[in-house]
Amino acid sequence: MPTAPHPQSTDELYQALQENDRRPYGRTRTVTAEELVDAAEQFEEPVPLVHALLELQEAYTYGSEPRKSPVVFARLLTLFDEQPDVFDDRLRHMLFWRFKWVSNALRALPEIPLASLRQWLTEMRDRYEKAGLGLHPYYGQAYQLAAHVGEDTTLAYELWAGRTRTRLSDCEACEICERALYHLRAGDDERALRAWEPVLAGKESCQEEPARSLSYALLPLLRTGRSDRARELHLAGYRGCRRNPSMSGEVGRHLEFCALTGNEARGLELLAENRNLFDEVDSPLDQLDFLTGVEVLLQRVELLGHGELPAAGYAGRTWTATGLRAEVRGRADDLAARFDARNGTTAHTDRRRARLDRAPLLDTLELTLRTRSLDDAAPAAPVAATTARPAAAVPESLTELILRARTLDEQGHPDSQACWARLRTLVAARDYVHPDDPAVGPLVRLRADLLADEANRAGEKDEFTDAASLHEEAAALYDDAGAPGDAALARACVLLATAEIPAEGADGPEAKAAALTAAHASMVRMHEDTPGLTPYQEARLLRLRATALALRLQTTGSEEHVAPVFAEADLLRAFAARHDIAGQISGAQLLRATTYAISGDLPAAVTEADALLDRLKAHGPAWHLPRTLGLRGRLQLVLQDPQAAYTDLTEGLRLAADWPAEAVGTTRLHADLAEACMRLGRPEEALRHLTRSAELDLRGGSRTDAYCTYSNAAQLSLDLGRVEDCIALLDSLLAEPDVAAGELDDRLVAQLRLTRARALHAGEDLKAATAEFVALAAESAGWDDDPGSHAMIAAETAVLLAESGEFGRAREAADQALAAHAEAPRYEHLSNSLRELARLQAQQQGPDGLPDALAVLADAGRVADEARAAGYEAHGRSLDTALAYEHGRVNAYAGAYEDALAALEKALALLGEPGREDDRAGEWAECVRLAGAVEGLYLERPAPALTRLDAAITRLTALGHTEETESLTALAARLRDEE
Repeated sequence: MPTAPHPQSTDELYQALQENDRRPYGRTRTVTAEELVDAAEQFEEPVPLVHALLELQEAYTYGSEPRKSPVVFARLLTLFDEQPDVFDDRLRHMLFWRFKWVSNALRALPEIPLASLRQWLTEMRDRYEKAGLGLHPYYGQAYQLAAHVGEDTTLAYELWAGRTRTRLSDCEACEICERALYHLRAGDDERALRAWEPVLAGKESCQEEPARSLSYALLPLLRTGRSDRARELHLAGYRGCRRNPSMSGEVGRHLEFCALTGNEARGLELLAENRNLFDEVDSPLDQLDFLTGVEVLLQRVELLGHGELPAAGYAGRTWTATGLRAEVRGRADDLAARFDARNGTTAHTDRRRARLDRAPLLDTLELTLRTRSLDDAAPAAPVAATTARPAAAVPESLTELILRARTLDEQGHPDSQACWARLRTLVAARDYVHPDDPAVGPLVRLRADLLADEANRAGEKDEFTDAASLHEEAAALYDDAGAPGDAALARACVLLATAEIPAEGADGPEAKAAALTAAHASMVRMHEDTPGLTPYQEARLLRLRATALALRLQTTGSEEHVAPVFAEADLLRAFAARHDIAGQISGAQLLRATTYAISGDLPAAVTEADALLDRLKAHGPAWHLPRTLGLRGRLQLVLQDPQAAYTDLTEGLRLAADWPAEAVGTTRLHADLAEACMRLGRPEEALRHLTRSAELDLRGGSRTDAYCTYSNAAQLSLDLGRVEDCIALLDSLLAEPDVAAGELDDRLVAQLRLTRARALHAGEDLKAATAEFVALAAESAGWDDDPGSHAMIAAETAVLLAESGEFGRAREAADQALAAHAEAPRYEHLSNSLRELARLQAQQQGPDGLPDALAVLADAGRVADEARAAGYEAHGRSLDTALAYEHGRVNAYAGAYEDALAALEKALALLGEPGREDDRAGEWAECVRLAGAVEGLYLERPAPALTRLDAAITRLTALGHTEETESLTALAARLRDEE
């Protein structure tokens, strides 16, 4: 099936070639290039065919199809021999450049004899000499062949590296990489890294660089102690090569890097992201490089005892790490043997063995904000406790295990979870035999216990419908087991869970408050009507009653609902004190503290929390300390004492390490600590706590909460300038199965993608950022319930399209933003984007772009008028002064200097002169600077410009704004020098 309409003229052909050139390398681009060659052959002119063949060879080369590239080049060479005049200087240069591409392609094919490779190099040398071209590129290819074969490269290297470069030499970045690899093969890491520095620092780049060099430099950086630099380059380099068939070897080296730094779980994640490379890489040499990196990773996973983990591999079947490793090993061994047989050496087998024999270089290196282990990668990974705590001891005897689980559950002890989990596994087994012991009771009671535990965990995740259903089942089984007290507790839990289920069409808080009131009344009646309750059961019922009223207060915030909570809490505390039930005494006091907090009496809440902490330290239970410290920390945050909050929350987190994370609120402690750190000006520490909070939520099954927290973490990392960290985090999240399957809320996914697009833009990947913004703008156009978000996304999209020089599409996006803004105003965001769009058009197109730029500014002016009429106060610069300044810039870019000066005078008048404490001094100084430049440099009126500048410098200096005078002083000095 054709991918594009068949060109009917050479003009259409050239347009199609240009469009195809903008596509990423891969099958779509290659198939289109093949079709365009067929189309070019219909024209009598040979030049279009030459262009089409050059495009096709490029598609084969960078699409990792080395077998086809030489065939296309042979056609080009025949055309050149037969019709040399068809090739102008540019086409001739491209033809001779691609001799190197053919050399690389032939080297990558083990079926090509070594004699043929040498014959091709002779052909290349003869052709270059006949054309009067320097031989530096030839000697470069001769050196690369020697290195590939495994010969002594000393002479070949000197013959190449010692010669003067020519126009046909590889680019500086590629040659730097070859020189560095020469030193690396000689075992000199330091010299290799010194050679690589211009590429690693971003000073030299090309189609393949710096991604190629970054992948090779990772291990030398680790070996020389530069782990932070290696981490940074891994994130940047991997993004530059992922899923790219022509860079599969680079991907393999990133997988190897993960395996050797304790990041095997990330390696498996990256392997899954690059699953396409198993089937799309047609180059045997690239396959060998990629598969060896894959095997290094899988070998490490298997050595760590996780060979049963799923791994992404060849299509058509599912793989475990062990099974895929065996498949990869067989294929890679065969490839290495074929290359060695062709070359007459053992170089490729030896290099492969050296990679596989490498020991880990670091036990652990935190590569991303989302640190995960192979345990987390397991399909049924347990809910994580903090790593510092060993697993709870579980009795071996089944009778002891059941009794221990019930005792711990009555105490509210966190270790009950481990016991219930073990029992759940045992009872589910086909050969389970229940103990015949009166102390244990019948199997139906144990099944009821397990259902109640499952229901409690569902309630903790706010899955109230499931919780109510499970508690109802448990109650029926307790009835069957002759346990009326437990049945009553289960039914009380049903009442509470049902009251928390959001009612469709109900009036929000009022309906929920009424449901909780009714639930409390039913619990009281149930309490009165159920005789024979044990103290534990009665305390639990009292706690549920108090909880219902506390939730009602939390829902309404009504003062009349405060006293009933205190009454129930005091009733619970008195009962628990009489029966020495420590956990419920603590629970009652914690309820009192939170009630004070909700009612607005923060000092009383702190006093209650202080008293509770004293009691817990003296009498326990110890596992209540982390939550109580967390509460006091949150109260300190509200009281604007972040340092005290930080102290409490840090201590709470330290104590939480002794207990399972979900039982003591570790997730909430990390989240609150993040807020305290932000208030204390410690954003990096806040970022660590946000990511840990999110990962705990994710492991615990609270996935929406986790993604929301990760979204905040991604935005913070972007704000901190950690662009690659932000992108890597979001890439990892967007690859999660539930996200990829569309199971997560689409707006939350859109927010993650929006942050990623902004990060790509900040990372200067304009093409990828623009593509993502365009996709988001198209999706958000259908958000009828949220036109404001579409307005913001479309406005940002317009700016990125303008940066790419696509002003027609940018105008269309701006019009979409304006239409959405009419429904849900976003004054400041839209004004900022429109002004930037106008600036870009004037800057890139000069006078030709001025009419369109001014039209955009007219739209921005209408937005400013609307904002003024609506009484909107901008958070940043005044929309009117910013608009006047932009009129000045736009006109200056277009050469309309008088209009520019008039606009800047208007901006200065709107701003007014700054005061001593005025935060507008910088904006005012910039207006003065630009006005001075327009007047003095472009209108060639230096005298009034200097008068303006000197007066501004004097005023700013007198007000203490000395930093703002620097640009003005520099401009004044320049004007005086030019007088």
